[in-house]
Amino acid sequence: MQKPTGPETRLDMGWFAQLMYRALVWKERQRAKHERGSGERLKSKLEHLKFGERGETLAYWFLRQAGYRMVARNRRARSGAGELDLVGWDGAVLSFVEVKTRSTLAAGAPEAAVSRSKQRKIVKAAQEYLRRLKRQPINYRFDIVSVAWEREAGLQVRLIKDAYKG
Repeated sequence: MQKPTGPETRLDMGWFAQLMYRALVWKERQRAKHERGSGERLKSKLEHLKFGERGETLAYWFLRQAGYRMVARNRRARSGAGELDLVGWDGAVLSFVEVKTRSTLAAGAPEAAVSRSKQRKIVKAAQEYLRRLKRQPINYRFDIVSVAWEREAGLQVRLIKDAYKG
């Protein structure tokens, strides 16, 4: 049986991505209500990492519903240059996406954590990724997805396209 590839498939995937994103947002809201009610905070490094992974999953589906065609997740550079959280096509542009997740805005907006040194590591990892592609994209950029919990506003997911230059 052949896999359908026409425009109806893209519509179905858009619908599926929206469904997945909405389900994840609902799940995170339920988790936040539980944590708020019991007074729990992120207690350990392991919990912090799990929270970051949930943010990356949420960002993945957020981008999918926005029309991105994702091609890689958590791609480590072989040279040790760094890691690419998400890589996806936004139309004809290849986007290298850094995801930052925060459980509170006390330390500032999540995207503020993408320092110059972090940007340099991402750029090096992206250059390595580009060298390994069989087809060199003409257009690429660096995006940031900011995932934050605000006590009043709840879950906030924000895409910052072309956040910095490589």
